[in-house]
Amino acid sequence: MAFDPATLRYNEAGLVPVIAQEAATGEVLMQAWMNAEAVARTLSTGRVTYWSRSRQAFWIKGETSGHVQKLVELRVDCDRDALLALVEQEGPACHTNRRSCFFTAIRDGEEVIIMEPMA
Repeated sequence: MAFDPATLRYNEAGLVPVIAQEAATGEVLMQAWMNAEAVARTLSTGRVTYWSRSRQAFWIKGETSGHVQKLVELRVDCDRDALLALVEQEGPACHTNRRSCFFTAIRDGEEVIIMEPMA
């Protein structure tokens, strides 16, 4: 059965959340958003393309930074309202220059930085 991005359940802004995960290690890298066109572009090009809510524009991961996400596989959750992008990440995924955007842990009620920026 062919996949149609229109079959996803988008929010009121026409977006669906996407988690990017390193395909080789399972490391969770980041969360972002896609609209139907971003999903289609990602699948057709193999370069992960998100929708930037702040810029109201498409954002091809790594286009300016060189920290490219190459799509390995795109997965749809059971409710069709979230996506998991298995990727090959070049360099840091986070705009803070960290490998992952999930670099703050909550331990004993305190926020603790568990990952420093990459050199």
